[in-house]
Amino acid sequence: MEIIKKKSSTQKMIWCALFTVLIIVGAFIKIPIPMVPFTLQLLFTMMAGLILGAKWGAISVLVYIVMGLIGIPVFASGGGISYIFQPTFGYLIGFCIGSYATGKIANKVSEPSIKRLLAANFVGLAIVYIFGMIYYYIIGNFVINSHIGLWPLFLYCFILAVPGDIVLCILAAILGKRLIPIIRRMEK
Repeated sequence: MEIIKKKSSTQKMIWCALFTVLIIVGAFIKIPIPMVPFTLQLLFTMMAGLILGAKWGAISVLVYIVMGLIGIPVFASGGGISYIFQPTFGYLIGFCIGSYATGKIANKVSEPSIKRLLAANFVGLAIVYIFGMIYYYIIGNFVINSHIGLWPLFLYCFILAVPGDIVLCILAAILGKRLIPIIRRMEK
């Protein structure tokens, strides 16, 4: 029994590392829009939650964040501990919590439906935006004196970015529906 547990744990760590790498790659596939660049990070953080589950999905995102904070330039705009003063750092926090929530919701049943996966992704997306926008507002207005009003915040940090992220939510649900059964069979 101990060997089976070790094998399962090793597989989870490998999957976790794979998703950390995918999140890093996703950070550099970006479409520049004002204030917050559109990247594929959301796709991979959601997929991590869907496929790895809440705990391991969040760990894969947390490993990514720690790598960036220790100075490895894995974030969309670099890395280092000073990155916490970037207004967009809240989105990274949101990715971690959103991945956890996505995994928790999606994996409440053994074979999640596309509706469940999509709902999980939209909850994760809402978490990412809540953390991202609040953090952006606080850092911009109270820490780095780069004042931003509520309307510009809503325009640049939500309206311009959310259509692409909704597409990523749908894509993640479709991919998740196909990949979850395959990966679960591989883990047996």
